[in-house]
Amino acid sequence: MILARCLPLIWLSLLTVCAGRTLHPLPGKGPKSVNLQLQTSRPYNIAHRGSNGEIPEETTAAYLKAIEEGTDFIETDILSSKDGVLICFHDCILDETTDVASHKEFADRKRTYDVQGFNITGFFTFDFTLKELKQLRTKQRYTFRDQQYNGIYPIITFEEFIAIARDAPRVVGIYPEIKNPVLMNQHVKWPGGKRFEDKVVETLKKYGYGGSYLSKKWLKKPLFIQSFAPTSLVYISNLTDSPKVLLIDDVTMPTQDTNQTYAEITSDAYFDYIKQYVVGIGPWKDTIVPVNNNYMLAPTDLVKRAHAHNLQVHPYTYRNEHEYLHFNFSQDPYKEYDYWINKIGVDGLFTDFTGSLHNFQEWTSPLPDTSKSPRQLLGQIASLVLPYAKA
Repeated sequence: MILARCLPLIWLSLLTVCAGRTLHPLPGKGPKSVNLQLQTSRPYNIAHRGSNGEIPEETTAAYLKAIEEGTDFIETDILSSKDGVLICFHDCILDETTDVASHKEFADRKRTYDVQGFNITGFFTFDFTLKELKQLRTKQRYTFRDQQYNGIYPIITFEEFIAIARDAPRVVGIYPEIKNPVLMNQHVKWPGGKRFEDKVVETLKKYGYGGSYLSKKWLKKPLFIQSFAPTSLVYISNLTDSPKVLLIDDVTMPTQDTNQTYAEITSDAYFDYIKQYVVGIGPWKDTIVPVNNNYMLAPTDLVKRAHAHNLQVHPYTYRNEHEYLHFNFSQDPYKEYDYWINKIGVDGLFTDFTGSLHNFQEWTSPLPDTSKSPRQLLGQIASLVLPYAKA
């Protein structure tokens, strides 16, 4: 009789336990013995240079914030110092996102170089040793974002970036970009005639990264290697079986290494070729859906064709601010995520606001609880039901 009275409560408790879960414990607050696996059942949340909508890009704090907010992958751009140390930094010049201009001791380092056909003047990363770069402090790129963290965080190395992912309380993937490889190989020389690409792959292997997409080895340490330079991705395909992603710029722009336009390398013929080396493409989102006067036009068939060639599509970059939200979305970033995930059907999204994307996905496509064993679930149910059974 008591059991019959408790059956509805048991059913209700099952629903309650299954619905209530802690998917992403905060760093240092989750159980040390549990390392939650990477989710692979919904589009990847890719923290573009960390959670840089809140904290200066490519810093330890920005990456820790992204992990706290639930990202699947932390993304970074790899460049080199003068002494050949790989660093995490987006621009080939330091001017926009560091305080280099305030360091009088470096005033004579300003140079002009040819970068992809343009004369660029500034303080280039490869004209500074790592020790000198570590004296600089980062700042927020955009003036309309929070400025309170300017002047606090240093530039980090690629190895320091990897340590952030390895020390996370759950499995967090990394998504490094081989940035400006032509420029790096022109200005930085490594022993033994090694190339910039060699050093990137060597560093990844040093920390146990490798394995084809979704293999057991890959799932333990998830990794995508990205680049705008197709020849770099072809080159490293002989060095690692890790999955690679070809980045796509505006279709009118030429590549830095093959002098093809991105219109050419998004053709079906090129997809047939490049799919031997990459698992996906990372297009600028306006290449997928053209924009006129801040209104989105009809989508191209780029995603459909990429999927037909078994290529994933990870567009960039999603930002919350009205400066970047097209009028179609009524200044609502959740409407933008809904459009790209559910209408366009992308497989991953590079976002400056990892928390917003994570919240949207948790509301619309929550993941099952994998942090508790069946015994723990039954124990939780018993604790909910037992008081009623005794009554």
